[in-house]
Amino acid sequence: MTLNFPNRSRSYDAAAKRIRFVGHDGMFEVPFFVEIAALSAATATSGAEAEYLSAFDAERSSIQDVAREAYSHGRRNMYVLTRADFR
Repeated sequence: MTLNFPNRSRSYDAAAKRIRFVGHDGMFEVPFFVEIAALSAATATSGAEAEYLSAFDAERSSIQDVAREAYSHGRRNMYVLTRADFR
């Protein structure tokens, strides 16, 4: 199976300063997190949840590409994508 993202939902975890989203590999749900610092530099001006979620939506395609790449390197319980993953 390949990793896909049929569910466009995402949520902001303020305590960890990251956005959670979910991928699916067949019937298996794969949790992903992307750190706020990994979003574009223009993102974090006000620190508002809506701003972070909007930045995630704007970069969704590239975030999902990075998530697929991380997933291809081995299966884990969850994946945290950092700025280094986007280079």
